[in-house]
Amino acid sequence: MSELQQTTATPYEQLGGDAVVRRLVDGFYDLMDTVPEYYGIRKLHPENLAGSRDKLYMFLSGWLGGPGLYAEKFGHPMLRARHLPFAIGIAERDAWLACMLQAMEDSGVEEKLRKNLLKTFYGTADWMRNRPE
Repeated sequence: MSELQQTTATPYEQLGGDAVVRRLVDGFYDLMDTVPEYYGIRKLHPENLAGSRDKLYMFLSGWLGGPGLYAEKFGHPMLRARHLPFAIGIAERDAWLACMLQAMEDSGVEEKLRKNLLKTFYGTADWMRNRPE
């Protein structure tokens, strides 16, 4: 692969496409469901995580530069508006980020890509905060 191709690949392509995004999302929710440190964010979700898994998978697919599955099915993500019913503060933001970081590590996401994604995830997760600290 040429240098130009490497630098223009989307994060979706850099991750490895659909199967890896699905594995990342499944790992994220498996961790959330089993690791006590993530209970604070787990309790914000329904008992059955199937719908949450599907929505995050569809959202991340498009957000990472792959197929816009979420937008095709649900329209614009309106992330902040959709998360307003849930009290999200620094603790929830940090737990979500820690869970995603662990899921990326467990999924074998290359270190440089993992760090870049974590920076972007941080910006989005911080923007979701709706509770004064």
